[in-house]
Amino acid sequence: MALPKEKPSFGPLDGVKVVYAAVELACPKACDLLADWGADVSWLENTGAGDTIRDTGFIKQAERRNQRSVSLDYFSEEGKNILLEMLADADIFMEASKGGTYARKGLTDEVLWEVNPRLIIVHVSGFGQTGDPKMVKRAAYDLTVAAYSGYMAQNGFPDQPVNPGPYAADYINSLMIASSSLAALHKVQQTGTGESIDIAMYETLLAIGQYYLVDYLNAGIIWPRPGARNQNLCGIGEFACKDGYLGVCLYGTDQNKYFLEAIGLGHLWGTEEIPEGSSALWLANPYAEEIQTAFESYCKERSKYEIEQDFAEHRIAAQVVMEFPDLVEEEHLKIRGVWRDWETADGDTFHGLDVFPKFTNYPGQIWRPMPALGGDTADVLAKLGYSEGDIASLEEKGVIKTAE
Repeated sequence: MALPKEKPSFGPLDGVKVVYAAVELACPKACDLLADWGADVSWLENTGAGDTIRDTGFIKQAERRNQRSVSLDYFSEEGKNILLEMLADADIFMEASKGGTYARKGLTDEVLWEVNPRLIIVHVSGFGQTGDPKMVKRAAYDLTVAAYSGYMAQNGFPDQPVNPGPYAADYINSLMIASSSLAALHKVQQTGTGESIDIAMYETLLAIGQYYLVDYLNAGIIWPRPGARNQNLCGIGEFACKDGYLGVCLYGTDQNKYFLEAIGLGHLWGTEEIPEGSSALWLANPYAEEIQTAFESYCKERSKYEIEQDFAEHRIAAQVVMEFPDLVEEEHLKIRGVWRDWETADGDTFHGLDVFPKFTNYPGQIWRPMPALGGDTADVLAKLGYSEGDIASLEEKGVIKTAE
């Protein structure tokens, strides 16, 4: 299948040009979002095996659609020149590496701004571009930044922290990368002056995980890891029913009153410990263990669907824990148009997700599947003014790779 070379006009980011050099998840997923929303995205891959995501199963097709692949040794002298030419009219350049890598290779922010003063430069690393040298240069992955940030320590069971999955630290950072890039783009459009963003992945997790962190900072409180329950409230967590699991988030005065009545503890409502008007059932109250035990028994005797329906009618937030087969059959998802099929470069049909969120006036779209490694190298270089002979010479030197 010959992939289209020219991006059609669509989406709220139509006209925005993005170039990125990164592998796997955090930074590339941010670019995947921008591409779905209409940005023209070029994906720089090394001239060896390319992005390590190419070794995965299906996720590569899902998260590298709508992108161009340019295989380039961008740290070689000739490769640096090509990169700078690509960035001359770009709006955003993202790179993910150990802190200070690009500066050590001679590609400082100042060098990039010499060719494009309006350029937004996004540096993504585990521990930042500045700080303790041994941390700045340390390798980082999703799990290790979750461990360093304290985010992992808040998840799991009392005797065992657990890393939230799949790759929560990477994907949470994807949203920070995308949002900060767009914030900078807004300012650059006002001022004409470029921006450099230093994203330390652990700092994103500090920000996301501060809900309980600030309790410790201000009062020395360390809440226990809750397992499948909440740290400090009854009726919140994942509960086993006779046919599966139910997620419940109990909160609100009317909701608490009905909840206690439903599980056979209605006599507790209006007591000194749980007065009428209580919006939360705290684990600190003397009836907490009785409430939790009663609700666990209540769930085990009933269908998850029965409880879900009953609680929904009484405005208690409760949802069956959906497994993958449930998602595929769920009518609401079908009506919303969650699922999308598209043709891969090999001519196969790929089953995936549509573009999210759903923009009303300038919707995103899927305009091409994941390209082959270096599938767009020749086209991009030709548009920069390189002749066929120039391209062949650069490939012979190992500076670039074109698709076979």
